[in-house]
Amino acid sequence: EAFRRIVFAQVRISALNTTLTALYLAVLLPLAGVRLPLVKTLIVLTFLAGLLPVIGNLISNTVIVVVSMSYSAGAALGALIFLVVIHKLEYFLNARIVGSEIKARAWELLLAMLVMEAAFGMAGLIAAPIYYAYLKMELAARGLI
Repeated sequence: EAFRRIVFAQVRISALNTTLTALYLAVLLPLAGVRLPLVKTLIVLTFLAGLLPVIGNLISNTVIVVVSMSYSAGAALGALIFLVVIHKLEYFLNARIVGSEIKARAWELLLAMLVMEAAFGMAGLIAAPIYYAYLKMELAARGLI
């Protein structure tokens, strides 16, 4: 049950991240006169990679920055700044969306993500929402919280 809720929450996060990235790639950049190649492919990649918590965003961001570099260093820098902001926003969105799915407050998940990242690195950060959801549901089932 916890895993299913986390997966559906991650789909919502990926869709939101993809929407923001699509607006950047397909609307903002062309308005600024920057037309990157493979925009549709980059948008699809953003959604698919975004299904992997945290690391997927890093993968799609890297590809977008590299493609932007083929246009110009300025486009790559602009993409990097925009995507870093989106990546940081994802931490908070992840905590809110996943938190609503498992009935946890955002600060609880942010704390779990921080502790798990400190203890286990990137793998801990990715696994934190799943483990926290499982732990919380087990404790609730036993009447401990």
